[in-house]
Amino acid sequence: MDQRSDQTAREPVFNLPPVMVASLAVLVAIHAIRVFLLTSDQDAYVIATFAFIPIRITGLENLGFAWPGGVAGDVWTFLTYALLHGDWLHLLNNAFWMTAFGSPLAWRFGTWRFLGLSAVGAIAGAAAHLALSPYGASPLVGASAAISAQMAAVARFAFAPGGRLSGRRIGPAADFAPALTIGEMLRDRRAMSFLAVWFVLNLVFGLIFTPPGVQSSQIAWESHIGGFVVGLLFFPIFDPVFSRR
Repeated sequence: MDQRSDQTAREPVFNLPPVMVASLAVLVAIHAIRVFLLTSDQDAYVIATFAFIPIRITGLENLGFAWPGGVAGDVWTFLTYALLHGDWLHLLNNAFWMTAFGSPLAWRFGTWRFLGLSAVGAIAGAAAHLALSPYGASPLVGASAAISAQMAAVARFAFAPGGRLSGRRIGPAADFAPALTIGEMLRDRRAMSFLAVWFVLNLVFGLIFTPPGVQSSQIAWESHIGGFVVGLLFFPIFDPVFSRR
């Protein structure tokens, strides 16, 4: 029995990897606590402490405000913003995409590699947002950059021969197909179509149309692109299948 078949037999909850179930539970629990247990002032303190706000990094002397967490908070907000969401619709939207793309990646990577790439994607998303909006005062929240990194990583093996989206007959080991190199992706019409559609949709939603339930203060298209690029390029570093090859 291959690795994924063995894991599937032991995982009864909608065939999701355990790390995926745990990740979704954490995100839901955090948002539920904010909505049902915290006052508006307490929630504002949570946002000030854990959301990513560019002006916190670039404009401290202009605000005359002591940010919660101090210098340490300047560092951890590059990651902790991904644990917060603007509202339930924002959370459900991210949960859907994380389930769709994060699950095959988690089966392939295992728990710690999956969490590692997701964390790097979130950090890259915050860094990209900071680079393009250095004096932005709106809080950046949401796991979208981490999910974008997951999407990009999945594209590296889903379009490979035997992968889920290869257009060929797949078996139970589809999530463990040898990954495409960047050069091979550039020559693969399916992979390039996926990348093109993803970038166009992000630009449309980020610059022109905002989906219902999502406000401009909650997401930023540049953070999505930052996470996506890192997921695409850093994939071999985390990929255990690539390492075995």
